[in-house]
Amino acid sequence: MTKAKSRLRIACLALVVAGASWTGMIAPAHAAPSDDDYTWKSVVTGGGGGFVPGIIFNETEKDLIYARTDIGGAYRWNASNESWIPLTDSVGWEDWNKNGVDALATDPVDPNRVYIATGTYTNSWDKQNGQIMRSTDRGNTWQTTKLPFKVGGNMPGRSMGERLTIDPNKNNILFFGARSGNGLWKSSDFGATWSKVSSFPNPGTYVQDPSNEYTSDIVGLAWITFDKKTGSSSKATQTIYVGVADKKQSVYRSTDGGTTWSAIAGQPTGYLPHHGVLSPDGNLYISYSDGAGPYDGTKGELWKLNTASGQWTNISPVASSSADNHFGYGGLTVDAQKPGTLMVATLNAWWPDETIYRSTDSGATWSPIWEFDGYPSRKLKYNLDISSAPWLTFNANPAPPEVSPKLGWMIGDMEIDPFNSDRMLYGTGATIYGSKNLTNWDKGGKLDISVAAKGVEETAILDLVSPPTGAPLVSAVGDVSGFRHDDLFKAPAKMLDNPTFTSSESIDYAELNPSFMARVGKADYKKDPNAKSIGFSNDGGANWYKANSEPSGTAGGGSIAVAADGNGLLWSTSDKGVFYSKTGGNSWTASTGIPANAKIASDRVNPNKYYAFATGKIYVSVNGGASFTASAVSGLPTEGNADIDAVRGAEGDVWFAGGSEDGGPYGLWHSKDSGVTFTKLDNVQEADFVGFGKAAPNRTNAAVFIVGKIDGTRGFYRSDDAGVNWVRINDDKHQYARVTTIIGDPRVYGRAYLGTNGRGILVADRVGGDQPSTGQASITPTTATYGVDNSNADITVKLTLNGNTLEAIQQGNVVLNKGEDYTLSDETVVLTNKYLSKLPKGETTLNFHFSAGNDALFTITVKGDTPSEPGTGEGVLKVQTFNGNVSATSNTISSKFKITNTGTSSVSLADVTLRYYYTINGEKAQNFFTDWSSIGTENVIASFKTLSNAKPGADSYAEIGFKSAAGSLEPGQSVELQTRISKVDWSNYTQTDDYSFNSTANSLQDSTKITAYLSGSKQWGIEP
Repeated sequence: MTKAKSRLRIACLALVVAGASWTGMIAPAHAAPSDDDYTWKSVVTGGGGGFVPGIIFNETEKDLIYARTDIGGAYRWNASNESWIPLTDSVGWEDWNKNGVDALATDPVDPNRVYIATGTYTNSWDKQNGQIMRSTDRGNTWQTTKLPFKVGGNMPGRSMGERLTIDPNKNNILFFGARSGNGLWKSSDFGATWSKVSSFPNPGTYVQDPSNEYTSDIVGLAWITFDKKTGSSSKATQTIYVGVADKKQSVYRSTDGGTTWSAIAGQPTGYLPHHGVLSPDGNLYISYSDGAGPYDGTKGELWKLNTASGQWTNISPVASSSADNHFGYGGLTVDAQKPGTLMVATLNAWWPDETIYRSTDSGATWSPIWEFDGYPSRKLKYNLDISSAPWLTFNANPAPPEVSPKLGWMIGDMEIDPFNSDRMLYGTGATIYGSKNLTNWDKGGKLDISVAAKGVEETAILDLVSPPTGAPLVSAVGDVSGFRHDDLFKAPAKMLDNPTFTSSESIDYAELNPSFMARVGKADYKKDPNAKSIGFSNDGGANWYKANSEPSGTAGGGSIAVAADGNGLLWSTSDKGVFYSKTGGNSWTASTGIPANAKIASDRVNPNKYYAFATGKIYVSVNGGASFTASAVSGLPTEGNADIDAVRGAEGDVWFAGGSEDGGPYGLWHSKDSGVTFTKLDNVQEADFVGFGKAAPNRTNAAVFIVGKIDGTRGFYRSDDAGVNWVRINDDKHQYARVTTIIGDPRVYGRAYLGTNGRGILVADRVGGDQPSTGQASITPTTATYGVDNSNADITVKLTLNGNTLEAIQQGNVVLNKGEDYTLSDETVVLTNKYLSKLPKGETTLNFHFSAGNDALFTITVKGDTPSEPGTGEGVLKVQTFNGNVSATSNTISSKFKITNTGTSSVSLADVTLRYYYTINGEKAQNFFTDWSSIGTENVIASFKTLSNAKPGADSYAEIGFKSAAGSLEPGQSVELQTRISKVDWSNYTQTDDYSFNSTANSLQDSTKITAYLSGSKQWGIEP
């Protein structure tokens, strides 16, 4: 997996060229106090989401295990609940490179001691040198020794190792193998001071790719291994082996404690040594690849050195001369209790899957974990359980011989527990997998492999939204597309899909229609020439569909802003400039008056207004993004981070955060007049990101959250009074290195969501205040009838809150008045007869809006008279629907349908038709689009008809049908489709007078105003 290198430079190194402007100052405030009553928790993915290049077992204490990540810090195993504890959350903004862990060593003599070599890049992306960090309390606290060179936790070859090792006999001695030609280093005082071992002859020669800055550095030393038998308690070990990234001479040995060194005679050449593992029986096993990894390597070998005789033996499971060898070898481990038992993993056998090999005879023979059983069938010797992180399928359903989920990729490290031959852990590009019945393999049975990454959160977050309804959080994530979190502490079932971007770069929703969302990334056009780099959702991020078009020639990416009502889009692409669409993404036009790569945001009230920032200026559009005008304000930064955002519920309320520590203006600016003027907040020294949450009690202005510096202290801050006063909501133990974004929750006062570059998403809540819900709230019943048999009475609804609170009941965008329209007592809501008597005949849906989780829907059917014909129960079809776009006027009618066979026999879909009734509001030719269907968009057909006699709410209808290739619906089965209707000139419809339009539903529900037919015979609904 990649780590979105371009984004890393933006988020971590503040290299983005940007600008802003300001007029005026506000009076300085007192020093920002800390709000100590905050808790910080990880939003759970369950699988980690990033590369785990190293897993290290302590050799003398059972269950003392560490894991290192390339950009997300280090973790320690918690055996009591089988989870991982993060150890580097105290890393701050300035020393962010400590979250790149290139090596880790756990002390076999004093298990309380642990060391990490940290630093993220050896190139210009990281201005700081690396360091050795040491702990005497298992990583709870750290001391740091700066090194005179850089360390590369996220550089090529990072899954080689371990480069940092402790003498198993005299634990004050450590050796570290450096990168960049810096050679071998030694400490004799428990890592406090270090000196170069000048006698070591080879600092490495291998460079992955000299034409690219990221890959042009010398990989250096790969691993260090002590032969414990050549020392004794308190006497330094004499024999030490070192692997070097050099294809000519790669393995060196010292027999005098590191004083002198020589290359071992007869060693293999042409490959790089990834791991060197010394077995208790004296055999040194070395896995080789022709690339440094973790992405490259197309050939490899596995060798065994008999350290007593000096004999080398090629024990490769698949010989490098074989056509079947298209990979290197990476992860390597020996069973400490059974020295002749070892395992090795392929490194980047991308297709059809990685393979793990096991030998119980010191490499003489091998058993693969899977093998072909009549191509393309595969015989698997394992069961893989991803139930704790179901999204690890990566939304894939490949054709055999590929499977999903895979065993992994980039298996750079694999370890058998030195205390338990049945236990194994290995790292991949997305998670940690483990097994507890490893020896079943030797008995001819299957081993069970499952996700073992609980507590590891290593995603790089590129954008976050927290809408006022629906799921509390939806994310755009590097490498794993993104997630909709209905429950913050439960792993999502899938990534954001259709399109599934490798990295979703930006996401936004319509403030006045929050079920509509847009998301951009970079599509894989080689894999799918018809791919699009933008996708939409009409149900709050649960389901997505790709746009019908995109700006010509774009590679995608950049940032997206959605108009407040969802009827407009503004896209600042990564490469072609800024474009707007008023056609639901069906066509795009270049915006004028705005530079390329501008940061953009939509006004959260006025759908025609957008804001942008670039090259030191603020730009404003009042015509839906068609044209922008530069604001006259000046004095904003021209480089560094830049974040512009608007406040929900307040037109023209815009904030800008940005600047660079390299110099120039830096801080937080606020405008209340749509960017005409900006006021710089003098009490904020630095600010990089700004977001908004629910207003404090008895206040109407949104809570403001920033990532910044106040009174000399870096942190995360909240203001309840529009920036006059601030409180720090984190402490020095919760800093999370360089973060990428901060937002508030519109439903929970005080809650903030923090996006990080390698530590996932964090949620912060006030202790004693609004807390994360303990479950999803619900209501009973969910439907009721009013006005039957002249019985007009109140309606009672029971609440099951599960730790939530009822915040509002809404009919569409109208909030019901508590005390007049309804009463609330404990967990009982009573809808009053006074309110109910004003409802129109037919169905009205109410949204019960809770402090967290999804809304609950309550449908009231008002019956003044018995309908002249039944709408339900008369046939074998049932129709459920909702409108994705509920604006009063819109150029698109967007509807989602679900058709269910309620009968007892199969129904051919070719015989099924639906009718959606509406007023055309100006006769024009029309287009019909199927954005998504469970039976394929190509199998849906439609035509437009005009009623011979116009009816209230309908003079036209769309008749939707299916091709014969759509197949059949068996009893109980359903088909779903997501559709749009537009006029060829994209003129507006007025939806409020449309017969089939439902302005209140935001999820599928029974709809009798849409009719369904089977071979022309009506099965469902009431015709107008």
